[in-house]
Amino acid sequence: MTEQRPAVQADPALRVLFTAEQIAERVREMGLQLAADYDGTRPLFVAVLKGACMFQCDLARATPIDLELDFLAVASYGHGTTSSGQVQLIMDLRSDIRGRHVVLCEGVVDSGLSVSFILDLLKSRGAASIKVATLLNKEPCRKIPVPVDYAGWKIGSEFVIGYGMDAGERYRNLPFVGVLEEA
Repeated sequence: MTEQRPAVQADPALRVLFTAEQIAERVREMGLQLAADYDGTRPLFVAVLKGACMFQCDLARATPIDLELDFLAVASYGHGTTSSGQVQLIMDLRSDIRGRHVVLCEGVVDSGLSVSFILDLLKSRGAASIKVATLLNKEPCRKIPVPVDYAGWKIGSEFVIGYGMDAGERYRNLPFVGVLEEA
């Protein structure tokens, strides 16, 4: 049976930045590094939903140590492509993180506002350590500095979609990371 992909892949306004194969290889490398860094511990990988869902799952599978998964969700974009600057917690963790080593998994770190908000929240709950792992690090878009400990790639300011990241809740299911070019 041949794999069927969404018709959006044929959209001439869509430019592929990183293929599924490139992503798989980079995530595998990141997982091995995390395994080396967290050997002997049981880290908690926290995905920031919805954008980091695919990254967190693939990263967890690529990290050959015992670990745990949890999820939280914040909102700062609404339905647009630029951050509102207001970050709200809309879904909280189920885990008690006191004394835990936490790896915060993000699809893309851009303005830093969401990551800063989440780091403050996790610190206030007594995590033993918190590291940030992201597939894409958009340093040119930073409004406030935040640490990025593990990054797949550094990219510019383009708005990315696919591999969990969306534009108006569309394109999350694409197996690659792309950019919608303006017509």
